[in-house]
Amino acid sequence: MTPIDWRNLVEETRRRRKADGLTQREHAALAGVSVPTLAAFDRGEQTLTLAKAFAILRVVGLVLEKPTDGSQNAFAQETFKRWQSLIAHLPLDAPGRFPHGYFRIDYGLEGDVRQVPLYEYEHMLRQAVTHHTGWPVFLFLERQELAPEEIGGAIECWLAKPGVERLFVDAAHSDFWCAVPEGRLWMIRGYQEDGQDTFPPGTIFDTTLPIWRLGEALLHAEKLAAMLRKNDSASVTVKFRAVFTGLTGRVLRSWANPLGDLWLEGHAARSDEAVLETVVPAEKITEHLGEYLHPMIASLYERFGVTGLTVNRVKLEAERLLKSRSS
Repeated sequence: MTPIDWRNLVEETRRRRKADGLTQREHAALAGVSVPTLAAFDRGEQTLTLAKAFAILRVVGLVLEKPTDGSQNAFAQETFKRWQSLIAHLPLDAPGRFPHGYFRIDYGLEGDVRQVPLYEYEHMLRQAVTHHTGWPVFLFLERQELAPEEIGGAIECWLAKPGVERLFVDAAHSDFWCAVPEGRLWMIRGYQEDGQDTFPPGTIFDTTLPIWRLGEALLHAEKLAAMLRKNDSASVTVKFRAVFTGLTGRVLRSWANPLGDLWLEGHAARSDEAVLETVVPAEKITEHLGEYLHPMIASLYERFGVTGLTVNRVKLEAERLLKSRSS
């Protein structure tokens, strides 16, 4: 077996990234790692975990995998590239490019999941939408120009299509999402805070909105898993990931619900990204929503200098989400 020449491997990775036209941030997003982690890789540091190193190498084709591999990472990477191809011709400052940052969520159902035809899967996705807010994740709009459609064996929705008139044209309403029948979903959306007139975009990060968005996505996974489960005794887990970008310089503030129980403020974020992951049993999500959200939210808040967030505070906000219902 030939020893790994780490320096040459790093150089080849950088060469392929340049040839593919990827920025460092795009490469990091495709790999599901932070920009500082990718920067450490580029410097040749050997303290990265094998999982993160393989994720970085996999994006540029330096990890041999079976052609039949249907991993969540492979799906997320391909979907990110698909979104990039769609926005390629948009103006650089277009809301659909999320110039001030974005959050993206992907999840995969693993275990005793049955395969269904694409038309049936689309019907399930409609039923899985959680109506706790006015603009839920993986939403279905009824206008033909903006409704999800079947493309290449997937259900795909892009709201920032050029030439289509929309009531809301800000980044927070320029979603792209994609779902395949294996129970894999991916979405990207800009920040609601960046569409306000009271403060400049890229300066505020709300305390409660991440809880609601991640909570909605977990509840969506629970509902979809219930429909795809092979039988009542089948075991299904949710492999869940969220990535928040464009954090540097943003200040944590209780903006969306200043009178709520989760009143927290922190200093400006010193890192630009946060990658949050968890694996949870699908059938327990509603019952333990706050507990499942807590580690991810606590990790996210630490970027803003907030530590010691208790499970109970997140559970209270999760209960507010569960009790809320949009028309």
